[in-house]
Formats: sequence, C-alpha cells, structure tokens
Amino acid sequence: MRDVLQQLVDDLTQGRERIVCQVVETRGSTPQKAGALMVLDDRGGQVGTLGGGCVEHEVRQAAVQRLGRPGAERFDYVLDHDYAWADGLICGGKMVILAESFQGPEAAEFWTHRLQLDQHGRGLVETVVVEPSHQTAGESSSPPSPLGARVVFDPDGRVVAGWNHSDELIQRLRPHWIDLDHRPRPFVAGGASWMPVLPRVKLVIVGAGHVGQAVADLAARCDFEVWVVDDREQYANPQRFPQASRILVGPIEEILPTLEYNAHTYALIVTRGHGHDQEALFHLAPTAAGYVGLIGSQRKIQLIFEGLHDLGIAPEALERVTAPIGLEIGSQTVPEIAVSVVAQLIQRRNLGTHARNKVRLARAASQAEAQT
Repeated sequence: MRDVLQQLVDDLTQGRERIVCQVVETRGSTPQKAGALMVLDDRGGQVGTLGGGCVEHEVRQAAVQRLGRPGAERFDYVLDHDYAWADGLICGGKMVILAESFQGPEAAEFWTHRLQLDQHGRGLVETVVVEPSHQTAGESSSPPSPLGARVVFDPDGRVVAGWNHSDELIQRLRPHWIDLDHRPRPFVAGGASWMPVLPRVKLVIVGAGHVGQAVADLAARCDFEVWVVDDREQYANPQRFPQASRILVGPIEEILPTLEYNAHTYALIVTRGHGHDQEALFHLAPTAAGYVGLIGSQRKIQLIFEGLHDLGIAPEALERVTAPIGLEIGSQTVPEIAVSVVAQLIQRRNLGTHARNKVRLARAASQAEAQT
C-alpha cells in the first residue's frame, strides 16, 4: 500500500493527473478488502490492484473516463456465478469501489498527509463518503456531503487531512469513532466507509539463531516491525538481519525490562537454550504484550512453566503465553517453521482474541490427548 501511495504522491506533486480507484466496502468473500487501491494514469498505466479479473478490468475502463472531470463515481459488484464465472471470481461477495480524479496542490497535500500518517506506523482511520444522501437526526437542513468526500483521523481521533469535506461531515462521523487499540475491521457507518489502518505491530524476536533469522525475514515482508535481541554480536548484526528496525545486543535479562510493551507488541522467544528461554519468559509473560510465544516441545514448555511458577510468575500471566508456537502444518525445516510461526502472528494480528481462543482450545485438546 505504501508504495502505491508514494507513487501517487510523487505524480501529484509533479502536477500530473491520476485516477484513484479504491475498494470502500466489501461483504462476504472478495479478492480484496476495503482500503485496497489502484491508481491509473492518463496513458493506461496502473499501480496497485483491486484484485484483478473482470472487476478490475471493468473499473479501469470506466474510471479512465473520469480524467478531467470532478467528483467521484461509485461501482457496485456482486461476485456471483452469473457475473464472474469466466475469471473464477465466484466468491459470492459484494464489492463497492469509488473512482475519482485527483490533480493539483490540494490533492497532493491531502495524499501526502495520508502517506505520512501511514509511514509513522501508529495507525490511522480513513473515512470516505459512500452514501451522500445519508443524514442523521437534526441534519435535515445541512447539505449532503459529496460522494467521495474524505476525512483522515490520526490514532487519537484528530482530523489530519480532508478532501471535499465539511465540519458537518466531521461531526456526523465522530460518534462512530472506534479506538485503534481494539484493532477494528472496516465498516460502514454515518454514510461513510471506515477503513482503519491498524498500528504496525512491533515483533521482538529474542534469539538470533537460524529460526529467529528466518522468522525475521518473513515477518518483515509481512509488514511487522522487527526487533532482534541477543547477547551474541556475531549473530545479532545487520549482516544477518538487514530487515530489522533495531538490533539490541546484550544480556536479555538487562534488555527486555527496558522495552515498552502494549497490545501492538508481539514477543517471540527462540533462544539457544532452556535457561535463556526461561529468563526471557520471566520478563515477558507479565507484560502487556499482545502476543508472547515460546518455541519448544511440550516437555520443555512444561519444565519452564513449572520453574517460572516457582519463581512467582502468576498462572494468569503464563496462560497468556502461546506455546508451542506456530500453526500446525507439519513443519520440518527452518523455513517451514518460519512460515508456521509468521502465519500465526498474522492470524493474531488480523483476528485478535478470536485467534487466541482457537489456540487455547487447541492446547487444551492436545493436553487432553496426551493424558489419554
């Protein structure tokens, strides 16, 4: 997404006209979700995608007709058997897409603010009017907001940028604000599509061995902010972890207590030995991290948990720990382990508590099976 926004900002800054096509609402199964962007130029060039296939093709053909014309246009698609059989897009879902031409300093300024907020990594909420005639009680005398009017909020609910918006629109939207700590999904309310860009998750990998290296590489490509902690500089260095935002070298018992942890912090323990794993978990289990995971066999995990219990770590803190880590895909090699672990991290990031409950059920089933 950031590369698409960056290209859009670069083009607008140079005075070029661009058509922004954006998925603003979806229901059911669709090839892309709300927020997806496709940008068209006046020569038929394209960056970004709406999911490909016939939908993208039709939107491209219609959207280029908006060159030089003000205002947005709405396209509704139902991906059923009759509509998209030839392209295999029989998802059964619904997509709503807006297309609008942008050009000039004001457009460049709006999209620059949008990009900068995204780059900060703290999250944002982008709202776009999809129902211009929508009005709430007491608004009968107010003119409707135009289709495609946009308001961008920062993580604290402050308005950072707007396009064709009004104070009345902002007041209409405010009651529907949802804190990003709840990691909300896209929704429609107040006549507008709400498209949260959730805060970037910081992944603290404790252990710079082969598994830590493989996980760091894949996690960075999946838009996690990777931090690496290890006491061995020959392992924890930029040559082995070029994608890491930070590399912290030193005793883990000294480094981990100095870090900040919140719902957008995930911690992964993949050190070289039982003692280091227990030391790391001693510091991480009681924190507010949104995910704490420990690699290892059931026997090793049991021994570590018993040791931490004896050291005074509360049972409820250990209950939050995901151990063993990774989705069950029969992983054998280090790259396969990395895939299973990063898949679980993505699951937790995207599904939140629902994913955690599934892990707990799986753990309970595994323990019950071991006792029979």
